[in-house]
Amino acid sequence: MPNGAWQPKLVALDIDGTLLKWVQGAGKTHEIVPDAVRDAVHRAMAAGTHIVLASGRAPHSMTAIAEQLGLRDPLTPDGRLWIVASNGSVLVRHPPMEIVHEETFDAAPAVHAVLERHPDALVAIEERGVGYRVSAPFPDGELGGETIVTQLEDLVSAPVSRVIIRDPKATAEDFLTMAADLGLHGTDYVVGWTAWLDLSPVGVSKASGLRYVADELGIGAEDVLAIGDGRNDIEMLTWAGRGVAMGQAVQEVHDAADHVTGPVDEDGAAVELDRWFA
Repeated sequence: MPNGAWQPKLVALDIDGTLLKWVQGAGKTHEIVPDAVRDAVHRAMAAGTHIVLASGRAPHSMTAIAEQLGLRDPLTPDGRLWIVASNGSVLVRHPPMEIVHEETFDAAPAVHAVLERHPDALVAIEERGVGYRVSAPFPDGELGGETIVTQLEDLVSAPVSRVIIRDPKATAEDFLTMAADLGLHGTDYVVGWTAWLDLSPVGVSKASGLRYVADELGIGAEDVLAIGDGRNDIEMLTWAGRGVAMGQAVQEVHDAADHVTGPVDEDGAAVELDRWFA
């Protein structure tokens, strides 16, 4: 656990529910970063710390947030930012957006196993730079970019970096029980705030993506501060020298963290950043 003299050399920030506040009951976030959070992020950058966005979002959706924040990395020779996208499956430099590393897997067995339990569930595969290919339309606002309706077999006919499965008629608890029962061999999985399941290659998470980035920058995990609110943040909160959960996160995320800050509606990320970069 860092002491009072410690200052992180890399700050990893989740986006939805950490930088961006939730639209109550809508399953999406406001796409505006609050001023207090933006200012705190810029104070950290000005202090000479690498800022890395780490999210389940697709790269094109994350670069939009990076632009809104005005993020650049003055510590790299070209000033380009590192981004951990798609829950660690895709690593990006920006701007301009460049895919540096990508992990893929055969999602078909896991997808079919889930659909046997939830036959009406929706499936989405990232269509890079555009949006998503989907088995049927998702609820409004839940996916960024364009959505292209595609036959299920075509969606999982080739290796992919990430699959989203969503059942608006089910609950997060339904999906947690189902995933535990199925085991979902050959994949790692994360259940979201709703009946939302992210499938990824085995061993791939935000933590594995951040480890890759930290190695490239010559930074150890002990010098990383990570802030997040979702189950897909647990690995990175555990891996980082200081892992901080947002106040509104579920208990298992709190349990994985070294500290719990205020909720997103109270700019909890800014409160944590100001602890080290006042």
